[in-house]
Amino acid sequence: MTQKHPFHLVDPRPWPLVSSTSALIVTRGAVSYFHGFNLGGSLTLVGFIFLVLSMFIWWRDVIREGTFEGQHTSIVQLGLRFGIMLFIVSEVMFFFAFFWAFFWAALSPTPGIGSVWPPIAIEVLSVWEIPFLNTVLLLFSGVTVTWCHHSVIIGNRLQGLISLFFTIALALVFTRLQCFEYFTAPFNISDCIYGSVFYMATGFHGFHVIVGTLFLGVCWVRLFFYHFTTQHHFGFESAAWYWHFVDVVWLFLFVSVYWWGGLVG
Repeated sequence: MTQKHPFHLVDPRPWPLVSSTSALIVTRGAVSYFHGFNLGGSLTLVGFIFLVLSMFIWWRDVIREGTFEGQHTSIVQLGLRFGIMLFIVSEVMFFFAFFWAFFWAALSPTPGIGSVWPPIAIEVLSVWEIPFLNTVLLLFSGVTVTWCHHSVIIGNRLQGLISLFFTIALALVFTRLQCFEYFTAPFNISDCIYGSVFYMATGFHGFHVIVGTLFLGVCWVRLFFYHFTTQHHFGFESAAWYWHFVDVVWLFLFVSVYWWGGLVG
């Protein structure tokens, strides 16, 4: 039967059920592990493995539909654009909660932390060392990913590969420096509200950097195998949008948590 509309009606697949069930297993196993129950760690690992496998196969099917089957028409791509926009908005709300907690604690410090911010006995990190270097790295990565986007639009595949490689390399260096900062920090996540908010906010941002790095890595492989054209490259475009979101969140973290949060007295 000939399709008389430009929309993509997805065939029934088990991956939404498998991935959501795997995520539930990961959550259940993690909670059990944190509370010292037997097999909690094993349950978390099993759920995580099935989650990664289901995500890999599901995304493989989406790439196949868009690149080789021609299912991603212009109207379908428009829907995907709205989808990634809504996803990024939800991520903004996620980080907004951490910034709310940070400013609530910093602007009205309780007697339990000495009525000052940063709290008594907290030695804050120097903003002009690793945090500033990481800011420079992420800003440059934003430049290189924009360079790659422009290269894809004009059909310059070689420059696209080079610029995207630089973006991924900068992201890996950022993650390495973030880990070094965590290992050498003079406080941990259990050190009052400052440590909790600091590690939750920067830690989840670091997780988003890792996800974005994997996203860009898949795009590099797809670009290498000629999956993107000047008119059909939404897979990379969504990765670039996500990476710019990661950049902007870090700028807010740098200014508020690292710089302003270390000055308030």
